[in-house]
Formats: sequence, structure tokens, C-alpha cells
Amino acid sequence: MSLEREALKAAKRIVVKVGTSTITYSNGKRNFSQIDRLARELSDLQNQGKEMILVTSGAVAVGVDRLGLAKKPDTIPGKQAAAAVGQGVLMHTYEKLFADYGQVVAQVLLTKTESLDRHRYTNSRNTFMELLRQRVIPIVNENDVVALDELKIGDNDNMSALVAGIVDADLVIILSDVDGLYTANPQTHPEAELVHTVTEITPEIEESAGGAGSLRGTGGMATKIQAAKAATSSGISLVIASGTEKNAVPRIVAGEEIGTLFVSRENRLQFRKRWLAFGARIMGSIVVDEGCCKALHKAGGCSILPAGITGVEGSFEAGSTVSVKDAQGHELARGLVHYGSEELVKIKGCRSRDIEELLGHKNFDEVIHRDDLVIL
Repeated sequence: MSLEREALKAAKRIVVKVGTSTITYSNGKRNFSQIDRLARELSDLQNQGKEMILVTSGAVAVGVDRLGLAKKPDTIPGKQAAAAVGQGVLMHTYEKLFADYGQVVAQVLLTKTESLDRHRYTNSRNTFMELLRQRVIPIVNENDVVALDELKIGDNDNMSALVAGIVDADLVIILSDVDGLYTANPQTHPEAELVHTVTEITPEIEESAGGAGSLRGTGGMATKIQAAKAATSSGISLVIASGTEKNAVPRIVAGEEIGTLFVSRENRLQFRKRWLAFGARIMGSIVVDEGCCKALHKAGGCSILPAGITGVEGSFEAGSTVSVKDAQGHELARGLVHYGSEELVKIKGCRSRDIEELLGHKNFDEVIHRDDLVIL
């Protein structure tokens, strides 16, 4: 057993995400055998003193089945109507099965609003922490009934990372219809091998993870890599494994080499920075030069000055959260900007001492201060 896997034994607060294809059959009907096994595994770990949180997909698929529809609706109101029906059915199923194993569960529905507003983000944390204190298992889903821009936070893979950040979890386990990350797409490359451990999410790994998920789900490997990047940046380990693997969750927690482990970074982000990394809406992006890229990756990071900026994308105001990218478009960091996009276009590439001359004012030397920056 590797040291990285051995460390998973100490995980106390664990977020488990289950995909639509794991808890429903291809015809959209509920897979009671799988749901029951999931409830039993999480209940057993809860009885051992762990704190379990379940992030579940499947509300729309279950609603489609209950409504007798031939396929998932194409319109947002249609999807939301299916979700409204499916959420109740799915939650009733979970409540009944978890109760059989002596557990109390609570439904928690999140939208982007809870993550974009820092005060609501804090309130969400307080609710989660009280539920965990009372030994309740939160069952989390996006509030598809009221969510806009096509129901998305954007998906329950990324929601699992968001929830992990809110509650300061030790481990995220994503159960899916894939065994983990492969060196290539195993459906088109039979020689592809499973990657057991990832210590750094490189641009090559991100680029190899393209492609959509199943017809019933909303996420493919790309969304899982995004979730892993967000989680590991916050000091939270993440495992992607097959949802059909017998006793997958307890075996992962016991350190067994199942699926792909994305090893957490050592740091634990302070609460405000977790909000920046997980919750805040990205309003645009800035492109930085190679020198700035290298400085960002050094221990302790650095502030971003106008001199290191080569491009500005999107329209945003001072105080917005933006993505920091390299010339190839790979996301390096996220942070709060001191200048709006129109101002940045004028001062990009210049020295800090020239800001006032170019803009007529200078509030800060830095475009993003290191205290307002999260390295991904």
C-alpha cells in the first residue's frame, strides 16, 4: 500500500458523489440494488465515526421515468419539471433505505447563489456543520427546479468539490461509470492503462480528459478532472472509481488501490480563499507571460503585476473574480482583481509606477494581490 493510499485511512469527513448511470439503469429506472449497497456502505462508515456526505445525481432521469417520457426534455422548463418530480422520488428512496440502516438523512439543495455570495456560502457551511454535529447524513443535489443557465453549477462532479470545500472535507470519492483515469480513452485504445495515482494535474492530463459522459449523465472525465483540480488545490484528496465496484467506498477509505487517486496538496486554504477557489463566479480572465507563470508556481506564490499581463478576456469590474491563464489557455490560478477589464487593457505590460500616468489614478501597484490569489 502506497503512503498516499495509507493516508486515506485517516479521512474523517468524506464526500461521496454518485452519478446518474450508477444509480439508474439505461432505461432510467432506479437501480435499487446499487442504491441499497451505497446506503449500506455509507451507513457502516458513519457508524465507525466517519462523517459522510452524499452528493447525488439522478433527479432528472428519475423524473423522466416517473413521467413516462421517452427521453430527457430538451428545454430548461422541461428538465426542471422532471427534476421537480424526480427529486421527491429519489429522496424518498434514499430516506427509506438509509433508515433501514439506522441513519437520519437530510436533503440539501444548492444553487449557484449559495456559492456566489460569500455570506450565503458561509451560511451553507453553518448548516452542513450542524447536520454533521447531529450525526445526520446530508444528501446534496443541485436545485434543478430553480437553477438557471441550464441547471448547472455546472454538474455534480464539480458540486462534490464545492461541497468538500464548504465543509473542509478530507476526501472526495466520485463513483462513476468509469474505473478511473486512463492513459487514453479505453473505448478507442484497448491498450490504455489505468492511472492509479496522480500527484500533479498537468495540462496533458487535462487535454486527455475530453469527451462527454453517458446519455443519462451531464459530466465526462473532463468535469471530474476539474473537480479534482479544485479539491486537491484546497488540500483535499479525490478518488475516481467505478460505482459498480463491490464495497468501493469502504475499500478506498481502507487504503486499497481502487480507481485513480488525485493526491491533495499539503496546504489547507483559509476559508476566504476556499470561496475564491470553489464558489465565486468567474467573470473573465487575464493571460500572463512565462515569467509570471514561473513565479506563481514558486513556494508562496506572488502578486500579479501589470508587467506580467499579456492579455485580457471578457468584461469585468474591479473586485471581480477572474481566471489567470498561461499563453496556451491553461488555468493557473483565480483571484480578485483591483482593476476592471477596460483599465487592464490600458496598463497590461506596463510597470506599476506608470499606472497613474496611463489611467489618471492608481489604487494599487498589483492587479491581483497574493492574499487574494488561489494557485490551482
